[in-house]
Amino acid sequence: MHWQTTRFEMDLTSPRVMGIVNVTPDSFSDGGQHASTAAALQHCERLLKDGAHVLDIGGESTRPGSPAVPLDEELARVLPVVRGAVKLGVPVSVDTYKPELMQAVLDAGADIVNDIWALRRGDALRVVAAHPRCGVCLMHMHRDPQTMQVAPMEGDVLPDVVDFLRARAEALTALGVARERIVLDPGIGFGKTVAQNLSLLARQAELSSLGFALLAGWSRKSTLGAVTGRELSAERVAASVAAAVLAVERGARVVRVHDVRETVDALKVWQAIQAA
Repeated sequence: MHWQTTRFEMDLTSPRVMGIVNVTPDSFSDGGQHASTAAALQHCERLLKDGAHVLDIGGESTRPGSPAVPLDEELARVLPVVRGAVKLGVPVSVDTYKPELMQAVLDAGADIVNDIWALRRGDALRVVAAHPRCGVCLMHMHRDPQTMQVAPMEGDVLPDVVDFLRARAEALTALGVARERIVLDPGIGFGKTVAQNLSLLARQAELSSLGFALLAGWSRKSTLGAVTGRELSAERVAASVAAAVLAVERGARVVRVHDVRETVDALKVWQAIQAA
């Protein structure tokens, strides 16, 4: 299995670690730490030294209740970082739902569009479909970041997540986008309860029936805080690593994380056990 992106064909035979680069003042875990272009690029280089295979750059927080960021402000945050990051020799992903920003970063050489809205906003579907090679990650989200945890989903969410992701992937393939360009994300924490998030992990293998590679984003999420009693996101590193390994064991091919070095080391142990 591989993930076709703008400049790279990523081998997903082994799990890949996507390092998070938040160029925001208000992200739930590390807001403000890498808000300048220089600080963000230094963080990119540090994540690569720690073993990241992909960099995921975002200029708008999607934590529950977070306000939307104007396009011009998001462009000013993200575009200079992308222009620097594409010189570092690894795939560069951009976390955005705005079609105009997608087009701008793809024009700057970005490899992957990572969209929490699964290309449902404006011309996003067309922008990705018009690109000859870029990769895309389609995520399931209930409602929107402002209201998703005010009124989360009810009952067994897996059938709805499966149906949604299937429909969004089919919308892309119907426009001629190769399946190898598409990765799916069940959207842990995006409009789901603690129990629903845990169920999605426990039953994650059922998502593989869709025939696409899966991305799991558990890093420092509030569900892990609820399970462990760790209120501060920075205290959830061990829980995040455990969730990443469990996600890979259940079929995820990419894990999106803050704590790259710890996750890479844990996955090396997991792989060694698999080889033995």
